[in-house]
Amino acid sequence: MNQGKITTKKSKGFTDEERAAMKERAQELKAEARADKDKADGESAVLAKIAEMQGSERAMAKRLHAIIKASAPALSPKTWYGMPAYAKDGKVVCFFQSAQKFNTRYATFGFSDTANLDEGALWPVAFALKELTATAEARISALVKKAVS
Repeated sequence: MNQGKITTKKSKGFTDEERAAMKERAQELKAEARADKDKADGESAVLAKIAEMQGSERAMAKRLHAIIKASAPALSPKTWYGMPAYAKDGKVVCFFQSAQKFNTRYATFGFSDTANLDEGALWPVAFALKELTATAEARISALVKKAVS
């Protein structure tokens, strides 16, 4: 007679499905860490390029950087042709070109073909910048929001 004998079942550990799910989650965490690192590296590169600019263009680029980050936090800063740019899913959406670097009369703030700015058969994709006024900042913010919508 088995009086008081308790039988216990030993766990075999995790099921195949649980192990597969844990592996997937580990891969997701690694991918997120890489994306965070890439975003941080991109931000550092953009800030370094802005720091190389002179005077009013540096101030304008700093302000644009802040406007874009506030208007479209999903965009990742990166350099593009040595200039500050902002990408979604690795594709540049908008960018800033220094007048000094390219020996032009004015700086340019532009959008690539991935920006959602389509309006009929004709719409602007680049804007000349001499200075950033409150009106210009508001327009840029609205355009950046629309570009990533």
